[in-house]
Amino acid sequence: MFCKAIVYFVLVLPAAAQSQSFAKITIKPARSAGTQRTQLHPGGEWVATGISVNRLMNLAYNLPANGSSRFSPLPIWTMTDKYDIEAKAPQNTIHPGLPDSEVRSRIQQMVRSLLADRFGLVMRVENKPMPVYALTVAAGGPKLQTSAVAQQDCAFNTGGKVCHSFSAGVGHPLNAKAIDMDDLVHYIENWTDLPVVNHTMLSGLFTVNTEGWVPMRLPPPPPGAAPVENPFAGLPTIYTVLGKLGLDLKREEDVLPVYTVERMEHPSLN
Repeated sequence: MFCKAIVYFVLVLPAAAQSQSFAKITIKPARSAGTQRTQLHPGGEWVATGISVNRLMNLAYNLPANGSSRFSPLPIWTMTDKYDIEAKAPQNTIHPGLPDSEVRSRIQQMVRSLLADRFGLVMRVENKPMPVYALTVAAGGPKLQTSAVAQQDCAFNTGGKVCHSFSAGVGHPLNAKAIDMDDLVHYIENWTDLPVVNHTMLSGLFTVNTEGWVPMRLPPPPPGAAPVENPFAGLPTIYTVLGKLGLDLKREEDVLPVYTVERMEHPSLN
């Protein structure tokens, strides 16, 4: 007779589990306060412009930029201080012909090592059971448009924000030219009240274009702030928006990693 086990897998990460690391890294204070942007160039040169540590953590660990119950709070400077980073992958690590998913995975591992080596990141990871929203295919099947952008054209996405990104708008509409289902769950998790996981079993890139939706969670207003008009009044729920794409959100139980930052330092600049 087996009892349902609660799994607590504890791992302290001083250096991203000794995975791949950038061969060369330059970090400087950001020259401008513009939009945060990352680009990967052929040959393995990774460039981040005006990026915060909070955004780096989001990239490295697939965490929502808008905060998450799975992630311990960070110091204010990790959101306000911005950096320009130029990094070079080891020779032959990132090359044409490598699948887009593998390129993204390797860069993600290198960013984890960068955070450990240059920002002194030490993080505790515990796998814990928790309620989640599972993104699934609705009963009538998916109603998604295949993207005109090919997978191989996304690995070195130097033409601006095309692959794996969404356009901004009121209510965070799902507007994107080339995203996969993992991109979708990571995006909507910024405004849901539970973590979101991908259970669709759908692969490939899709183009989506929907209206905005009412966020499930918003940051509290500043103390003493006067009431303002609700900018999301009249918008549908995320369930309605996803339903038009042939998708659904179902509340389930799952085991997910929970991240606790044990140490984080201002970076060594060069």
